Amino acid sequence: MKPLRFLYNILINIAWLGLEVIALFNAKIKLFVQGRKHTFSLLEEKLSRKDKTVWMHVASLGEFEQGLPILERLRLKYPNHKLVLSFFSPSGFEVKKDTTVADVVVYLPMDSNSKVERFLDLVNPELAIFVKYEVWPNYLHHLQKRNIPTLLVSAIFSKRQIYFKSYGGFMRNSLGKFNHYFVQDENSKKLLASIGINNSTIGGDTRLDRVSEILQRDNQLDFMDRFKNNQMCLVAGSTWPEDESILTNYINRTTEKIKFVIAPHEIKSAHIDKITLSLEKTVVRYSELDTQNLKELDVLIIDTIGLLTKIYSYANIAYVGGGFATGLHNTMEPAVFGIPIIIGPQFKGFKEAEDLVKQGGIIPISSQDSFDNLVVDLLKNPISIKTIGAINSNYINSNRGASDMIMKYISKIL
Repeated sequence: MKPLRFLYNILINIAWLGLEVIALFNAKIKLFVQGRKHTFSLLEEKLSRKDKTVWMHVASLGEFEQGLPILERLRLKYPNHKLVLSFFSPSGFEVKKDTTVADVVVYLPMDSNSKVERFLDLVNPELAIFVKYEVWPNYLHHLQKRNIPTLLVSAIFSKRQIYFKSYGGFMRNSLGKFNHYFVQDENSKKLLASIGINNSTIGGDTRLDRVSEILQRDNQLDFMDRFKNNQMCLVAGSTWPEDESILTNYINRTTEKIKFVIAPHEIKSAHIDKITLSLEKTVVRYSELDTQNLKELDVLIIDTIGLLTKIYSYANIAYVGGGFATGLHNTMEPAVFGIPIIIGPQFKGFKEAEDLVKQGGIIPISSQDSFDNLVVDLLKNPISIKTIGAINSNYINSNRGASDMIMKYISKIL
């Protein structure tokens, strides 16, 4: 593998130079590049050689949510250890850089030998935890070389991935460097076994532990109490234009007595204006709540972030966006509240969505007509709403425990 590793290192360095050029013209790539220039100084400032540390790496927000239950348990069980959290993507780091669940939050330096060795020298972890998909050859090579136990958690694999291809030897070799794998399902365990990796455990998805804890919080929102006013309510979360077109068409035509909440993925004012202008019913934005009699209004548009999970607790029916074009968003947050969930047709590769579509708790639609007919049927059958919703809450309840399983393994290391 040495020639391939040499080639990989050349390509990594070329990629970094290319990103520095692209950063001059692209705001997101600029964050990606500039943020990494502060990683080492942050580590030097907040860590010392005497610190005992655990390092977790995540790609972005979704993986952060999967890692969070483990970070919270590590904080409680090992209060004398410092927790280092690294992100690959700006969309994760920029949102969570101030989280208190870790002692240090940084961008992951590029996977070049020199940067990897400097990063590991500064962090000096007793344990490294990678979440879901993150497989970086040089990091894994040097972690193994230093005899640092390394786990891959909430992992899920498919035959489409390079590890299972005839030409995937280099990445397959890198994947094999983890000390243990906690995978989400039986298929992933079988795929690992097919390439000679047998040190895996089916643990499920740690996100289910995360979302189950949502029920223990105070989810009450005064403005939602006033807006819903004890009526039926459909909450559409993380919507994209393809979703919003279907939603607004239905809202404009329906004569049913039902409230609607739309929480778009994109909350820039121009996009919110477009949604607002497309609606023929009475509508208010979250940013304008103080001037409105909410119980008289039909539609509430959430033009801020951080409220959607609590808003789902008021839904009788949920619609989760992204299933028409961009990639399905989080269906587990509404599922925990025991409500039916409607999604677009593209949900393959999202295990929990695939599972719940099979079980009937999540219902995919493919057109305006299929959405309209489904919502009408649900509104006419409140018992069906409860029955379908129970499928979702039961799924989460029966699949909890991944984080505790991982922590039991970690307790043998730390």
